[in-house]
This record gives sequence, C-alpha cells and structure tokens, in this order.
Amino acid sequence: MSYQSAVEVYDKWHDRLPVDETADSPWHRMVRARLRPVDLQGKRVLEIGCGRGGFAAWLARLDAGPSEIVAADFSSAAVDKGRSFAAQNGLKNLTWKVADIQNLGEGDNEFDTVISFETIEHIPDPPQGVRELARVLKPGGRLYLSTPNYLSSIGLYRVYCYLRGKTFDECGQPICHVTLLPKTRRWIRSAGLSIIETNSCGQYLPFPGRPPIELRFAEKPQFIMRWFGLHSIVVAQKPTASG
Repeated sequence: MSYQSAVEVYDKWHDRLPVDETADSPWHRMVRARLRPVDLQGKRVLEIGCGRGGFAAWLARLDAGPSEIVAADFSSAAVDKGRSFAAQNGLKNLTWKVADIQNLGEGDNEFDTVISFETIEHIPDPPQGVRELARVLKPGGRLYLSTPNYLSSIGLYRVYCYLRGKTFDECGQPICHVTLLPKTRRWIRSAGLSIIETNSCGQYLPFPGRPPIELRFAEKPQFIMRWFGLHSIVVAQKPTASG
C-alpha cells in the first residue's frame, strides 16, 4: 500500500470515530499506572500515534503535568479532531502535529518522555519506528510502548484466520503486523534502550464472527501469564552519557 493510500484509509477510519475522551482502554490504564511524576511534571512529552487525542487531553488535565505535550499522528483527520477537542475544553500546553513515527522530523534528544500506544504494528517498518522513538528521547528519559502481543489466544485466532483464508485486520486497519512481546523487546534493545519493565494483560476466548470473551481468571499466575496477554507494555530507558 502506498503512503498516500494509507493516509486516505486512516483519515476515513478516524473520521467515523469520536474522541476517546475517557482514555480508558487497557493500554491506557497500563501506562497510567506506570507513569511517574518525574516523567511528567514540567517535562516535554511526546505521544506519537495519538489518534483523536484522548490520552493527550488526559495528560493536559493533570495538575502537575508536562510543560508541553506534543501530540502527533499520521492522520490529519485524527489530529484535527484532537486539536478541536482540546480547544473546546480549554486544554493548554498541547502542540498538535501530523507526523510519521518512522520519520518524526524532530531533533535528537528532544523529549523527556515518549509514549506510543498501539502504533508500531500498523506501520511498514516497526523496528525503524522504535529507533525513531529512541532517537528523540533524551538520555535518562523513558519510553512507554504498548502494542498487541500475538503470543496469545488472539494470535492463535490469527493462525485460524490464515488457514481459513480470512483477513485479520484489527477493525479495518490496512497494516497489521504480527507483533510478539519478545520481538518488541528485541526491537527496543536494538534501538539502544534498556528495558525497565515488561508486562501484558488481556486473556480472551475468540469466536469467529463474534466479540471475544474476556477470561479474567486466566490472568494468573501473573509472573507467567504476563507474557501471554494480548495487550502488552514495555517500559524502557535511554542510557545517560555516564551509563
């Protein structure tokens, strides 16, 4: 798929969806639980793949929040929705940009904290996207990266779809790489970052043509099942010059 074709598909996709103003998806909750005041207060934060801006708006509402939040997305339709929502709600310290995670157009070491939700699996070159996130992160800064983990029951469902000749497209998105938690960790390490935490949640029983059933009892024992949840998070840090 060409760059322009992908832009058109994502613009149409975001056009039909509202702003996710509660920012309460599993990946949002996982990152919120791990963000430290030192990652945010008075800091410059990038959220890349911000979609329609719900999480960036949540950051802007924090009492002791970032000095600037750069909310960027590939889709101008998504960015326009986020910008409009922020203006309507009087949210400050937000800069909205159209940007490609594979080529951010930012200088090296620009951001104290970088956040990316459910994005790298939808780009042509995920490792390049991760390298860009590492490049713009300041030494000592942290990356919070979420992506689906198909080392899970939904991964088995993808295999079922493949064997049946069916398309697995994550709600109509045109690019949908098979991302696995060990692979995501490898990309992050290859980009020069040190991994602080790896986790996942979300155990599901899939059914063809029907929404999957969540199996909350299957989340334990957590020290094992954290590798097999659908919703994964990796927290990583850029080494300092002395580290």
